[in-house]
Parts: sequence; C-alpha cells; structure tokens
Amino acid sequence: MAKGLIELEEMRFWAFHGCLETEKKKGNLFLVDFKGELDMTQAAADDRLEDTVNYAEIYDVVKTQMGIPSDLLEHVAGRIVKEIERRFPQLVAFSVRVSKKKPPVDGVAQWSRVTLYSKR
Repeated sequence: MAKGLIELEEMRFWAFHGCLETEKKKGNLFLVDFKGELDMTQAAADDRLEDTVNYAEIYDVVKTQMGIPSDLLEHVAGRIVKEIERRFPQLVAFSVRVSKKKPPVDGVAQWSRVTLYSKR
C-alpha cells in the first residue's frame, strides 16, 4: 500500500468571521490549509482521478464553509472537517487549519490559528 498526503496550502478568502461587530462588517483575510492522508496505490499505478481525492472538490468545500460567517474559528474549521468527513470517506486522517490575519488583540499578532484533526 502506498500511503500519501494530499495538501492544499494557503487557500485565501476574504470572510466575515469574528466576535466583534467590526469583524462582521469589514471582514478580514483568512488562510486555510488542508492536509489529508490516504491510500494512493491505485492512483499512483493507474493515473486516474477517480482513484484519489480531487483537491478541487476539497477547495469547493472550504470555499462554501468560509462563506458562512461564524464567531469562532473553531466553528468554521469544525464545519469544514464535518463536510470533508462526509464527502471523502477514503481519507484516513486529515487536518484543517484556519488562520485569521491580524486578529483584534491588545498587542501585535500577525495571525491567529486553529487546527482541527480527523482520524478514522
């Protein structure tokens, strides 16, 4: 068996996640990273998209969920994880990281991040 990783890094979205009214009105830049583990034996041998996870479909899941405002990054990431679990049962394990640019903290922080993991 040839286990491998499929990854999508720095998917960029302007979205309206946050607890503060200004975050909900102005929006912010968010990055989403996905890393998934699966058996790639058949895809490596046959060169057929049907034998792997189509990362364009992963992107579509992320894009849809990023378009739904939430107060918490944990909630956004949780929705993404739930939908990926539902649509891609061939994934053995995966992670989703959601990052918010310049979060509203009393000080300087370039990013706030939440990472959720799923393992079957």
